[in-house]
Amino acid sequence: MKKYFLPTLTAAVLTACAPTAQTTTTAPATTAPEPAAQPVAPNWQQQADAFLKEYSTEYQRLYAQSSEAEWRSNTHIVAGDTANSGATARANERMAAFTGSAANIQRLRELLEHKQDLTELQVKQLQTALYNAANSPQTIADVVKRRIKAETQQTEKLYGFDYKYQGKSVTTNDLDELLRKEKNPLKRQQIWEASKAIGPTLKEGLLNLRDLRNQTVQALGYPDYFSYQASDYGMSREEMMTLVRKINEELRPLYRELHTYARYELAKKYGVKQVPDYLPASWLPNRWGQDWSAMVEVKGLNLDPVLAKKGAEWQVKQAERFYQSLGFPALPTSFYEKSSLYPLPKGATYKKNNHASAWHMDLNQDVRSLMSVEGNTEWYETTHHELGHIYYYLTYANPEVPVLLRQGANRGYHEAMGSLMGLAATQKPFLAGLGLVDAKSQTDQTQTLLKEALNYAVFIPFASGVMSEWENSFYADKLPADQLNARWWALAKQYQGIVPPTTRGEQYLDPATKTHINDDPAQYYDYALSYVILFQLHDHIAKKILKQDPHATNYYGSKEVGQFLADIMRPGASKDWRMVLKEKTGEDLSARAMVEYFEPLMAYLKQQNKGRKYTM
Repeated sequence: MKKYFLPTLTAAVLTACAPTAQTTTTAPATTAPEPAAQPVAPNWQQQADAFLKEYSTEYQRLYAQSSEAEWRSNTHIVAGDTANSGATARANERMAAFTGSAANIQRLRELLEHKQDLTELQVKQLQTALYNAANSPQTIADVVKRRIKAETQQTEKLYGFDYKYQGKSVTTNDLDELLRKEKNPLKRQQIWEASKAIGPTLKEGLLNLRDLRNQTVQALGYPDYFSYQASDYGMSREEMMTLVRKINEELRPLYRELHTYARYELAKKYGVKQVPDYLPASWLPNRWGQDWSAMVEVKGLNLDPVLAKKGAEWQVKQAERFYQSLGFPALPTSFYEKSSLYPLPKGATYKKNNHASAWHMDLNQDVRSLMSVEGNTEWYETTHHELGHIYYYLTYANPEVPVLLRQGANRGYHEAMGSLMGLAATQKPFLAGLGLVDAKSQTDQTQTLLKEALNYAVFIPFASGVMSEWENSFYADKLPADQLNARWWALAKQYQGIVPPTTRGEQYLDPATKTHINDDPAQYYDYALSYVILFQLHDHIAKKILKQDPHATNYYGSKEVGQFLADIMRPGASKDWRMVLKEKTGEDLSARAMVEYFEPLMAYLKQQNKGRKYTM
């Protein structure tokens, strides 16, 4: 294994640091001896620069190789074919061997012992490298290797699963569409159960990964994997949980009204006379109850017929045109050449990951997106969201941002940028400007706001409550294997007011049907925090830049908005995320803007729920 020590620790430098050699000339007895030369103090900034230059070059090279292997594993899944998984495992092992090498860890710690002598940017890079090392420390190389293999196998099981409904193979897109439209409660239950069929397949692998992930980060002093992920925000596990619980509490009054409204409205829709105290999970238009917006169709804002005619490719191109209108450049040609943007053709002999994602392949200009875009409202919003990630990548991939800091100000910022653009692209003035809706058509503002609340506000209890609490229990408290499903549904009832349509025992593993539990673990609070950041940014853009009502904005063509966003994106992780938020919005992280945005809806909901039974 190559040892990545600093070039400054060469023989030449060591000689320069040693006492000067004695002269061979004999001095007169009466001459006082010359004082010994003082050792040259180490120049820690030079040493850090030398180390980081060499480290970053190798890191970027291995990162690109790992990304290519992961891309293949996610876009070309063939049942029984181990070639991709083997190549991915080997690439990830090479990356892990480098980032987690004992020599690198030792040198990183040594340099950070002198952080008072280093620049702030150097310290950030070194801390990032040490954080990365904790994910794959080669002091326990066997554990890291087993974890990489286990994660690759879990990915193949996750995205290679053959979903069945009424005896036919279906995609997750198919199941989502059925849950949005089906009105028969019995059929809805069958669809929902079909979407959960993958759970048992993933249980053994997830339990194994829990142990391997915990063991990996414990080698560098983290108590558990959840604590490790929270530390990326500069927070302890307890501090992170306190923060997300606070956000959940701030949104709780609104969610209580939405929950009561949904119980009665869905009972009416499905012809059920006895309104249940808690929402059956199969009643909701989303597999996890994280988005209920399909419950409401706003007259004049139904985009599906228009988007179906426009087609999938138009949606992606239009999202790019939106960013260009703000002053961002055209996407690299390679984006369209190398991305996987649309569903696989019928009869394809392989599968792919249908979960939308954006990829920064080489931490430079190779950016790609993995989607399955179709002509509908959900994918219209998703394309704008994913391109938000893509443009974030491209903006901070600049010479001023070191390779190790080419990421969001924090993980939530990345999601915030994507979600912000998804929100902006669905507001009426924006849509009217594109000709997707008639600007003169009368639309019910209350129903528009309700639809948005059923998306954004409904998401908070799932993200900050169910997902975060379950993964906290799973990793930090080592939730027993015979309580995994019970804990999930207890949390769903507590935070979402949702219950399964029938008893779901431990033979199931419903949390594992959420992809992030498997392949993006212990950080789902990123999404909750991103919504809070999103509304803070949107509030500032609407009021301070556009001078528009936050409920009816049009970002399109505003170079000032583009400059505001680019200023946030450009530094990547080279600036403290708290400082960035304070500088750009004038306030610390707070749900104030989100609560304020939906305040006009509260009076309507309370009127609708008058005389109804509240159960949360």
